[in-house]
Amino acid sequence: MRQKLQYPWLELDVDDRAAPVIAVRVDADGTKGEVPDHRHRKGQLVVSLGGGVICRVPSGLWMVPPHCAVWIPSDMPHSNRATANANLFFVYIEAELVGLPGRCCTISISPLLRELIVELSDGAQHDEARRERLIGVLLGELPLMPVQQLHLPLSREPRLKRIAIALADNPADRRTLAQWADHVALSESSLARLVAKETGLTFGRWRQQLHLIVAIRELAAGASVQQVSADLGYESVTAFITMFRKALGKSPAKYLSSVSRET
Repeated sequence: MRQKLQYPWLELDVDDRAAPVIAVRVDADGTKGEVPDHRHRKGQLVVSLGGGVICRVPSGLWMVPPHCAVWIPSDMPHSNRATANANLFFVYIEAELVGLPGRCCTISISPLLRELIVELSDGAQHDEARRERLIGVLLGELPLMPVQQLHLPLSREPRLKRIAIALADNPADRRTLAQWADHVALSESSLARLVAKETGLTFGRWRQQLHLIVAIRELAAGASVQQVSADLGYESVTAFITMFRKALGKSPAKYLSSVSRET
């Protein structure tokens, strides 16, 4: 089953289908695209076999690098933004059938799961017995997949929301905590406490997590390390690579390569 990068689809209502699992190959048409906020009863896996996707839910942003997926629980409002080169699958699952958390998470996708998803979307539409066997393996394997820490916590607190929007629009913005505090009419210590309370992170770590998510998205879309480093406002490529390696344990090139190999 193939659909364009949009939702809802006129010819497919995923919640109206009795099938426990529905796998859809999504056509990004070679352009950046976004599915605006929506929700459905079935839980959803947003699977990327190439390019990258960012899923936004009320509590945060979740990155889907190549060969990974984001799990979005049942009835959670969300939007999906894909890179132009994204190779996507949306897998809708009756949530009570799979042992995945009641919260969003980014998970790796093994070669077995990848082939199951491709087959369920493309090749198992007319053989119900075979389809049921493939679904059984899929539901058994999903809870075993490792979780990737590619999450940016967001807050509905108005002042933090203003900062988050500004940084998302311009990740290269290098204003200090004191400067941001002045911008939202707080003391530096008050803003530091607010960020920690709302996100569980220091301001520096929170901004770094945004940089990681943006960096992985752009690298997955084919941007060079030099270009991403400049777009994020780093003084040198070395400084960017050092930040990336400290956060994720690998250089940008090795990280993307290892995700593909391990999955």
